Amino acid sequence: MTAKWEKTEANVGVLEVEVPSDRFAEALDYAFKRVVKRVNVPGFRKGRVPRKVFEMRFGVESLYQDAVEYLLPRAYDEAVQEAGIEPVAQPDVDVVQVESGKPFIFKATVTVKPEVVLGPYKGVEVEDKTFEVTDELVEEELTNIRKAHAELQVVEDGEVEQGDLVNIDFRGTVDGEPFEGGEAENYQLEIGSGVFIKGFEEQLVGMKPTEERDITVAFPEDYHVKALAGKEAVFHVVLHDVKRKILRDLDEEFVQEISDFETVDEFVADVRKRLEERMQQDHQRYLEDQVVEKVAANATIDIPSVMIDHEIDHQLGHFAEQLSMQQIPLDGYLEFTGQTRDELREQFRDAAEQRVRTSLVLEAIAEREGLAATDEEVKAEVAKIAESAGLEQERVEQILSLRDPGLSGLRSDLTTRKTVSFLVENSVRK
Repeated sequence: MTAKWEKTEANVGVLEVEVPSDRFAEALDYAFKRVVKRVNVPGFRKGRVPRKVFEMRFGVESLYQDAVEYLLPRAYDEAVQEAGIEPVAQPDVDVVQVESGKPFIFKATVTVKPEVVLGPYKGVEVEDKTFEVTDELVEEELTNIRKAHAELQVVEDGEVEQGDLVNIDFRGTVDGEPFEGGEAENYQLEIGSGVFIKGFEEQLVGMKPTEERDITVAFPEDYHVKALAGKEAVFHVVLHDVKRKILRDLDEEFVQEISDFETVDEFVADVRKRLEERMQQDHQRYLEDQVVEKVAANATIDIPSVMIDHEIDHQLGHFAEQLSMQQIPLDGYLEFTGQTRDELREQFRDAAEQRVRTSLVLEAIAEREGLAATDEEVKAEVAKIAESAGLEQERVEQILSLRDPGLSGLRSDLTTRKTVSFLVENSVRK
């Protein structure tokens, strides 16, 4: 087989492939064995029609489609390897010659991975900042822990305060007309959570159980539902009940109940230690984000639109999964927000392009610097996952291999991490 590759544009070219006649003959044999099982010829049992009889009755041309469907993808994969190209999308194939006794010839218009012209990536300046665990931060974390274990107490005669959990009915109107999603019954809302439009929760403060109140708010100009953007809405609210979080005292009884520590001092010391570990991680991510963003911006790449579209598909699929976890179908979300699927896709475009650019740049740096995850590092990562999941390492490797044959995806992720660490180590902090 011969393969000839010729670029026609920056990231597009034509791959012309010629497959020898004997291999096309083998493909015809395969096609005959497949097709003959489905044909009926008088005087012969189904599947037992001789090849000559079949071709006399139906013509050898009737086998061409099945033969091409069998041979073409295999020949294309071989040709890609021979030409040394990396396609990033399905090719546009044009069959040039398909005839018994002759070579099978086709041309494939292929979009390939773009060339990355790296800019400076060593000695990149990044602005450093301090990630300090202060006493105030520790107190805030302790308060959050107490809130997480707070007792809810029904407020009989008092008024709604910040932090209270209220049960309400509401019905919203714009210009006197109700709108979709503007009505609910027995809705549980934490005051100060910021779930509702700005001004809504604040106007519930001071209400008493069983009280009714009209609340006026304005939808933001950039609100995701176009029909409501910038509009003033009136919500009629009925308050059913109010519950208030009663925080437990931070004493030994509380500490022993929620942790393995005996004393408050031990518990507070552990909270501080975990905050320090989190701060170290946040500091590392902060440096990584800065250096990766700058290095990616320094590179020159003509990214094929198909790669960005594929990334948008991935992000849109992830978004749809998140919606489904909330029992919201994507079509329902589009109807509610008044968007088309194309408009939603455009919202992902900038982030998708940046993600593709970053991935290509990090891959190019890893190749230039000879950075790659070792077998030992892959095994160590599998062991870490196994320990976290409480499973045997071999079992985890089997599970991962089902979705990621050869653990190539895991190896790629580890290589990316190693490359990012390399960039941070070789950056200049100021």
